[in-house]
Amino acid sequence: MDRLLGQAMPLGSMMIDIEGRQLTSVDKDRLMEPLVAGVILFSRNFESVEQLMTLTTQIHQLRHPKLLIGVDHEGGRVQRFKTGFTRLPPMGAIGRYYQQQPGQALELAEKVGWVMATELLAAGVDFSFAPVVDLDYGDSRVIGDRAFDADPIVVGRLAAQVMKGMQTAGMASVAKHFPGHGYIQADSHLEVAVDSRGFDEILQRDIQPFLKLIEMDVSAVMPAHVCYPKVDERPAGFSSVWLHSILRQKCHFDGAIISDDLSMHAASEWGDAPSRVLAALTAGCDLVLLCNALESVDEVLAKIEWQANPLSHSRLIRLHGQAHIKMKHLQNNPIWQSYAASVATFTEQTLQDTLPL
Repeated sequence: MDRLLGQAMPLGSMMIDIEGRQLTSVDKDRLMEPLVAGVILFSRNFESVEQLMTLTTQIHQLRHPKLLIGVDHEGGRVQRFKTGFTRLPPMGAIGRYYQQQPGQALELAEKVGWVMATELLAAGVDFSFAPVVDLDYGDSRVIGDRAFDADPIVVGRLAAQVMKGMQTAGMASVAKHFPGHGYIQADSHLEVAVDSRGFDEILQRDIQPFLKLIEMDVSAVMPAHVCYPKVDERPAGFSSVWLHSILRQKCHFDGAIISDDLSMHAASEWGDAPSRVLAALTAGCDLVLLCNALESVDEVLAKIEWQANPLSHSRLIRLHGQAHIKMKHLQNNPIWQSYAASVATFTEQTLQDTLPL
């Protein structure tokens, strides 16, 4: 049985990427390292649904338990796979719709979550890093229309519906970016990001949607590469204050904590790759992302030995997807036909509404 399922070895604590659309021998060697827990896929790894299914099958067959496969597939400008997948709207468009038709917007949000999750699961992807629950303060260069709204109550309601759709489809959800990335202008991919507000203000606004999803058993939370110096000098993803004292103890979150990409500029300020990985794991992350920096991945794999505790391992195991509909049956499934048509129509209307005159 183990031969059919791949080599038996526990999941590690790091998610890495691969260069192309199929596994190379070097990819396989990296993915068999004990520290590795999974693969994050990007647009460069995608050519067609058929190619993606072959790739995800190869990855899942390497080890037992299966390596996790994740992707940023939120909708709008952050959707890695397009051809053969339903085009998803930006969450900000759903937020605007909520202001006009709240009941219909909540239904649409659930359909978006279900369609996104069902299609990815059918293609062999375990989860998407979604939903975004940052607030739209109007100035953020990296969040923008990825956020539903400026009102934490509205964001919580809509994100909960997206998560509900994902859960119904069999997919774990990842709320991001804790405790909130929407207030600052800086893009943490490119620059150091600092939020100078105090904890009480962040708690009363930005953390509220996270609390809503935690009540509904959100599977994972991704912390922001943002410094909140009035709380802790370290960015949230490297801070035991934010991850343990606040997220675990005050917010009562017991799911997986997944770092944002440790190759981002806001993270690179905090030492070399091995130092960053160790800092994030020590602070309380169950899984760390290291993307688009394979030399750094090799350096980490060569230098770091990290034994995750059983609780952390069990949190990651729960991120495995449970596909309810096979890809070959998807086109004939009446629920998919109805939901995908509704989502695609809304997305098309959104694109038309935002085209310059």
